[in-house]
Parts: sequence; C-alpha cells; structure tokens
Amino acid sequence: MACLKSQNNAPDHCMPSSNLVTTASGQRAHARAASTTAGEAQELRAQAARNNATEHRRITSRLRQALERDGFTLLYQPQRSLEAGLARGAEALIRLKHRRRGLILPSHFMPVAERSDIVIEIGNWMLQQVCRDAASWRSDFFASVAVSHRQLAAGVLVKQVIEALSLVDLAATRLELALTEAMLIDHNEDISFALRALRGLGVGLILDDFGTSYTSFSMLKRLPLTMLKLNRSMTHGMPADKENVAILRATIDTARALGIGVIADGVESEAQCNMLRELGCDLVQGAHLDPPLPYANLSAEFGLG
Repeated sequence: MACLKSQNNAPDHCMPSSNLVTTASGQRAHARAASTTAGEAQELRAQAARNNATEHRRITSRLRQALERDGFTLLYQPQRSLEAGLARGAEALIRLKHRRRGLILPSHFMPVAERSDIVIEIGNWMLQQVCRDAASWRSDFFASVAVSHRQLAAGVLVKQVIEALSLVDLAATRLELALTEAMLIDHNEDISFALRALRGLGVGLILDDFGTSYTSFSMLKRLPLTMLKLNRSMTHGMPADKENVAILRATIDTARALGIGVIADGVESEAQCNMLRELGCDLVQGAHLDPPLPYANLSAEFGLG
C-alpha cells in the first residue's frame, strides 16, 4: 500500500502499489505516444515541404519550356465605354497551352511563377506580345497588361516597356500597365521613380483590383495613376445593395476629382451598366458584355485591322 501525504505529513489517501505502477506505466505510454505523434507530424510537414518544392520545380520547368517553345498565348477582354457603348481597348489575359487540357488559367501557374524571377521573363513576353498585337490595331484602341511586383521591384520594368514599344514602333500612349494595390502599399523611392518615368513616356497606369485591400484615397493622390479599376466585389449586388452603391459613388467621385478614370470589372447585367453610368463610371468589362477573345477574333469583331 502506498500513501500520498499532504504538506503536514498526514496521509491524505492510500492506494495499492500495483495501481501506482499501472498509473506510471500508463503515463510513460502516453508520453511515448505523444512523442511518436509529434514526430510523425513533423515528418509529415517535412514531406509536404519536399513535395511542394518538387512541384514548384516541376511547374517552373514547365513555364520555362513554355517561354522557349511558344507555350503561352493571350486572350483579350474588351473594355467598353459606358457613354458610347463602344470598345475602346482590351485587357490582355495570359493562358498556358496544354495539349490535353487546352488553355490553363493563370491562377494555376502564376502564383508559382511569382515566387521566382521567371515571372520577370513571363512579364517581358507579355509586354512584347501585347505591343506586337496592339501595333496592328487602329490607333484609337488601347491595350492594357498586368505587370508583376518583381518586374517593378527589380528595376527592369521601364527598360522592358521601352524595348517592347520600340520593337514595333507603338505609341506609348496606347499602352496601359495594371498594378495591384499590394504592389504599391509599401512603394519606395525607386518604385515611385519608375512610375513617374513610365508616365513621362506616356504609358497609362491602372490601379487594379481596387477595393480588395487597404489603399487609402491619399495613395490615389500620391501616385501618377490614370485609371482606377474596381474589383468585381464592389459591383456585386448592384443596384439592390444600397451600401455598395454609396461606396461606389464616393470612390468614383474621388477618382474623378483627382483626374483619374474609372473602369468596373465583372459587370454582368444591364442594370449594373445603367447604375454605373449614372454614377459616372467611364468603362466596364465583364461576361455580360464580351467574353475574352483571341487576338484574331478581337480584331475581326471590332474591326481593328
């Protein structure tokens, strides 16, 4: 019999010694099980990291092959004027060619590309292809293309733009570059200089996906922007969502006061078009109006040749 004593050395309660042995054994078994579980979890995490690294290398290799073997293509999302209803430009959307799966959306490969410098090469290819296509269109039709944070942060974007424009003798005023809010929140002097240089060339600058982050209106004042592109979440629920309409009205009014145009993405109904027109939005794009089109189809449908 073993007794457990309190602080005054008086026995509190007693139990058979065999019970203490059983309890101690159970505690040791539990500790071993916990240790094993922790070890297995650590191994699983390590294996997942190795698998992710392997998959990253595989996709990066596939993207490099695509750059070398004409494995990318562009579709163009028309952008229409709300005032005239005519297409005034188009946004370039990259796709990866796959012999069995067709055209793969960028959400399946660009997150990997953005983790390495290969995204700089992909961005350069996009710039050159967009300028090449735009050079064959009529002179009042614009082309916009998204650029990556790495292009901007690495200090190569201005050089890439100048080279792409020069290759086909395209006027800089017909090219617009889309930059996300996340790229500009912590912008430094080098990035500010690059943006001013691009505007000095005549290139338009679009703040893309506005409304998905924490951009303040003061940033709109500081940056040399020409266009504000509203994320589709801002037009969702219109015109019934009165709060969203109020936010849109304030945003559009502020942009117009700063001399910045506004384009709404993801417009899917005539009612949304009418409301955006009433609010003073300049341009719209979305499935309700036009699907993304290959270069040849876009040129033929809108008489751009």
